[in-house]
Amino acid sequence: MIDWQIVPFEQLTLNQLYDVMKLRQDIFVVEQNCPYHDLDNLDQQCEHLMAFEDDQLIAYTRLIPKGIVHQDYSAIGRVIISQKARGRKLGYELMERSIAALRAQYPTVAIKIGAQQHLENYYAKVGFRTISDMYLEDDIPHIDMLLDDQPAE
Repeated sequence: MIDWQIVPFEQLTLNQLYDVMKLRQDIFVVEQNCPYHDLDNLDQQCEHLMAFEDDQLIAYTRLIPKGIVHQDYSAIGRVIISQKARGRKLGYELMERSIAALRAQYPTVAIKIGAQQHLENYYAKVGFRTISDMYLEDDIPHIDMLLDDQPAE
């Protein structure tokens, strides 16, 4: 059984914080071979959606309020499914829960993401549409995407 939790930064336990940072490093730094500054001073202003199975963090997103990264949009970032949990379609539930959490707080605010370009079809399946050309972020091709029928910038 999966235990889903949404926790503001200041309420994360030390173990939860450690699990989040470890999973983010395991995937974004080690697996993707991309040294980058993960600790970007945004975590403290965000809520953290976590999925635990057998007390292990298997999925995660960072929920970013409107005005923190984008003036007019909220955002979802650091989308991760652990290696052991891949192939179970868990990513769709992770994104649906992330979208629902942001919609509950900001019902009329569009949600913007900076997606790795190779995941464009995955994000399109949960309602995002591409609104930018490809750009490099940390030497990885990215695109900006906006949720559903919200107007582009």
